[in-house]
Amino acid sequence: MATRKIFAGARLRALRNQHRLTQAELAARLDISASYVNQIESNQRPLTASVMLALADGFNLDLSSLMTDGSDRLLADLREAMADPLFGESVPNLQELKTVTANAPDMARALLTLYEAYRKSNERLTSVDAALTRDPQSGMQTAYEEVRDFFHYADNYIDPLDRAAEALATELGEFGPDRLNRLIAYCQEAHDLRVVLTAPNRPEVIKEFDRAGRTLSINTRLEPSSQFFQIAAHLAGMEQTTLLDQLLDAASFKTADARAIARMGLANYFAGALQMPYGAYLKAAEAHRYDIEELGQLFGASLEQVAHRLSTMQRPRERGVPFFFARVDAAGTITKRHSATALQFARFGGACPLWNVHRAFEAHGQIIRQLAETPDGNRYLCLAWSSEKRSGGYHGITRRYAYALGCEISHANRLVYGSDVDAARDRFDPIGISCRICERRSCPQRSVPPLGAGISIDADRRSIVPYQIG
Repeated sequence: MATRKIFAGARLRALRNQHRLTQAELAARLDISASYVNQIESNQRPLTASVMLALADGFNLDLSSLMTDGSDRLLADLREAMADPLFGESVPNLQELKTVTANAPDMARALLTLYEAYRKSNERLTSVDAALTRDPQSGMQTAYEEVRDFFHYADNYIDPLDRAAEALATELGEFGPDRLNRLIAYCQEAHDLRVVLTAPNRPEVIKEFDRAGRTLSINTRLEPSSQFFQIAAHLAGMEQTTLLDQLLDAASFKTADARAIARMGLANYFAGALQMPYGAYLKAAEAHRYDIEELGQLFGASLEQVAHRLSTMQRPRERGVPFFFARVDAAGTITKRHSATALQFARFGGACPLWNVHRAFEAHGQIIRQLAETPDGNRYLCLAWSSEKRSGGYHGITRRYAYALGCEISHANRLVYGSDVDAARDRFDPIGISCRICERRSCPQRSVPPLGAGISIDADRRSIVPYQIG
């Protein structure tokens, strides 16, 4: 704490506003001067150890939350947007962007929203279909994008919902093969909800609720882990209505569609937290050194569920290893993404082709490992695997996904997958975020030049990439 300067102006200002305190009133509670509070909030002075301890004691804050730079993901998003040639030579430098994200995060988010609207409008204008329909909503952020950002900036951890799920998990009792039956019995006893496992007329139907008969039908073709998850998600909508409404009201979504999608996302969050309750899950993860296959066996969960839950383990004062997690379809599109690390996924482009997640489709059934380094010098331990999800029989649809889970190399020794890693000697693959913002000049897999960088073409010389980055 003494060797690192910690600037937390925006967080202190948000805390003061949350408790409806003036700078003078906050100063009195922290036993410092009002001018000192003003200087901290404007990031002119860092937090001292004594002020941090006073904040922790007076406001029940986790010290690690003050020491973590929560603006990292916002900074990454802003840098990506600013790489667009649209901004010409007026692009702020890195230090200026850091100042904006630290001191005016709402302004930074507003700029990102404006940029997304510009991109969407620009894409629509080049589309004949959009030109004919002249959709007035073309420039707006989509409902899915709005919900994505809600979870993104909430660190993918929703504390009150997580704790509510943990309390119910305790009521359901110990883990075991009959836990699904106990959940079904609980639904009947507590909510007069009848749950039946049945084969639907259409194999793609996962669940269906008959309101009049108060019957929830779950596709019997699903794995037991998915059956548990779907029942738990439905239960969240019945049992946590007030809490869900409070969370949605606080988020202030712009459209009814976004609110409805977020409600579904929060119900799914509750389901994952009920399936793998925080305290027991974190204890097991540490005991088994984050072995995802072992955790899947212990909690009756799929590898996707296990990995996604690991990416949410950011409870104040009880944090697990900070992970990034992503799901990628066969076309290379990221369909789920979250990062509690310095690595932030691209918002506007595809993933780096050198990332091992793309090779996971070729190594079906295996967990493959990659040691990787991003252009900013950060190093990561990356895991990847793939799975198939089938609906129906021979003529049914098969969905194929690859998954990525990783952490910074400093945490590798806490993972069973990193027991033999020697950061000083091992080779690290150079990867980026996406080609459009990657700074690497000599990558043979580059698909497009980086935005904002000039290129030169030599008619007398041809390399794998047919241009040089200026």
